[in-house]
Amino acid sequence: MSERKSRQDIYYGGQAVIEGVMIRGPEHMAIAIRNPKGTITKHTEQLKGIATGKLRSLAFIRGILVLWETLSLGTRALLFSSKIAYAEEENDETVEFPEKALWGSMLISLVMVTGIFFVAPVLISNLLEIINWPHAAIVTTEALLRIIMFIGYISLISLMPDIKRVFQYHGAEHMTIHAYENDKPIDIKNIRSFPKEHTRCGTSFLLVVIVLALVIFILFDLFVDEGIVIRIISRIILLPPIAALSYEILRIGARFENTKIIKILFTPNIALQKLTTRSPEDEQIEVAIEALNLTLDITKEKSLE
Repeated sequence: MSERKSRQDIYYGGQAVIEGVMIRGPEHMAIAIRNPKGTITKHTEQLKGIATGKLRSLAFIRGILVLWETLSLGTRALLFSSKIAYAEEENDETVEFPEKALWGSMLISLVMVTGIFFVAPVLISNLLEIINWPHAAIVTTEALLRIIMFIGYISLISLMPDIKRVFQYHGAEHMTIHAYENDKPIDIKNIRSFPKEHTRCGTSFLLVVIVLALVIFILFDLFVDEGIVIRIISRIILLPPIAALSYEILRIGARFENTKIIKILFTPNIALQKLTTRSPEDEQIEVAIEALNLTLDITKEKSLE
């Protein structure tokens, strides 16, 4: 059994990967993967550059950095986990991240997300001009299409067996973070008492981005109606500031998550996580514990230097 006193000045978070969990600390990330032999392979990596620089602590700027970091670290962690989870035998010492594949995957991911969830709804809703719909109705339809496509995408992938296991690890990650933040011993029994949903989840972040985009895009189009080309460009240009503001909203929600008003406002976020999380097995919680403990140990060592 591991007892850890949480630090209120540090937010730990991460993501589920293939047969494992990645946890990010202030200056390091740690990954724990259940390998084909049934044992746990662990990997740590120091974070450098803007990921740990002064900009990371500036309000609104940090939201844009977190969005980029989520893509970069997430891709790196997924590449690592796929090598371990699908390897014929464990070989932790020789695992390396192929940088070309990493940057290529990130670029493809950015283009696909922007194209599918931000540009496509504009193009589809614009067809309503043919039947002379009011402009406000067209913009509202665009926003509703974006939300429907996002929820529909998550619902569809949640039916895939491999994704279901990833979502179980997602639940294990949240429950383990809950135990740490509530100063409970980090063991399976205590972790089981916490919910698999978390206010500071990446799914919540994406939902806040989409809902906030709904409001900002409608306001933008009411004052700037220069046709579909300007509308598409605005969706791309406004995405970073929307992400920045969304991240600040999420931090406020995490800080005051036990207040009644925040619980009410974040009800849709928690509800959406019922699609992206599943109740984990004990073996999956063990992996999440290893990832968190490894990150906490590194943080403690660095603070003593």
